[in-house]
Amino acid sequence: MGYGASYAVRSHLSKLRARPISRGPIAMSATHQTSGSLPGLHPVADLTTSQHLALSTLWAAMNFVLGALLMILLPGQIREMVSVQESGARLGFLVSFGAIPALAVPLIVGPLSDRCRSALGRRRPYILWGIVVAIGGLAILYLGGSQRYFLLFMGGFFVLQIGMNVAMAAYSGFIPDLVPVTQRGLASGFMAIMSQAGTLVGVVLTGFLAQAGLYLISYAILAGILVTGLLVTMKWVRETPLTEAQPRLNWIEHFRSLWIDPRLYPDFAWVWLTRALVMLGFYALLPFLPFYLADVIRVENWESMFGKLIGVVLVGSALSAVVAGRLSDRVGRKRIVYLANGLMALMCLGFALCNTLEQVVGVAIIFGLGYGAYISVDWALGTDVLPKAEDAAKDMAVWHVSMTLPQSIAALPAGMLLAAFGVQKALDKDGVIQDHYTEAGFDWLFAAAAICLALGALLLRNVKRAR
Repeated sequence: MGYGASYAVRSHLSKLRARPISRGPIAMSATHQTSGSLPGLHPVADLTTSQHLALSTLWAAMNFVLGALLMILLPGQIREMVSVQESGARLGFLVSFGAIPALAVPLIVGPLSDRCRSALGRRRPYILWGIVVAIGGLAILYLGGSQRYFLLFMGGFFVLQIGMNVAMAAYSGFIPDLVPVTQRGLASGFMAIMSQAGTLVGVVLTGFLAQAGLYLISYAILAGILVTGLLVTMKWVRETPLTEAQPRLNWIEHFRSLWIDPRLYPDFAWVWLTRALVMLGFYALLPFLPFYLADVIRVENWESMFGKLIGVVLVGSALSAVVAGRLSDRVGRKRIVYLANGLMALMCLGFALCNTLEQVVGVAIIFGLGYGAYISVDWALGTDVLPKAEDAAKDMAVWHVSMTLPQSIAALPAGMLLAAFGVQKALDKDGVIQDHYTEAGFDWLFAAAAICLALGALLLRNVKRAR
């Protein structure tokens, strides 16, 4: 998911300067081109609360959809399509294959939207067509799931990811376009709140619907949420179209500029690597936690219960994020990361020791506290070690790959590891023998995630410029 796109939204935050214009629906106006750059845009001054909400509504909608799919619908439908033995590998392949657009599409759509001269503005045309494609992907996903045809199901998820990442890549330009520097921290806060709220509601709601087998209603709600977010954006987030012809994009130079030599900028390289390790551990676990509830803890209504569990994690992460972000300004980012990653690594081992749902909830709360502390400072840590201030937006986009790349590769080997330990048979509540993944498979999966998280803290010691 696409979840890492929240950082794509933030990738431009340190680039532009504020300019005042009038209030009302969020708007911007074009300026003349500066030397060697694309035309800048006048961000509005002092957005109101309603304007911040309008700006972040589509972000909440997209997180609603991706959270519901990745955590509830995809695992549940794959379990209905294939055997338990195959489900882990199939889910891992699906998530990894679908994450490819999250890695590639923003690097292409971002510079194209910078140069767009549509009457709708620079960003909104890509957002409009991206959401249209995403809704088409949802329709294919539902059809593939209802027919239990995995290839069609996989194709639908890939189309969905293309559309979502087209929209997200263009949407990431809204903050520097519209928000003054003095309010970008506040805007990021609104984005974080709306992101967690969208994910939470999406997971909880579809958890109940999926448990009842109401997949058609679930997908209809996802499409409706996307349409609602799109309508709010098209109505209340306005752009002044560019009128001057833009310089042609040299794609060879563009992609060449994305390479940042780790020999010249070792601190940036170490921060990139440690973040990638943390995300590798996190995304190796996330898709398979519903199976953990079903196969190890033996929760009967695991879809709805997993929604509640994710709610607990998100509440814990929101609480710690507020405290840790402010504390890092005083004690340093690295200390917060050491503590947060150590806590998450220990809780991964804690999941392996749990025998009851109550124990899982307790471990999940503590894991959420660690995750919230980490995500509250890792963006700041990335900005602390940027190679060049004048290339901040481009370099932050490269840094964002440290989240999207692990998403594209973590799930497949994790699913294969889980399947390598086979399945065991057990009676369900109706006395029917069912297959379940073994506890040993999950133990090794938790151990692998813990190692990645611990290394993400340990190797951060090599960073010298940040404290």
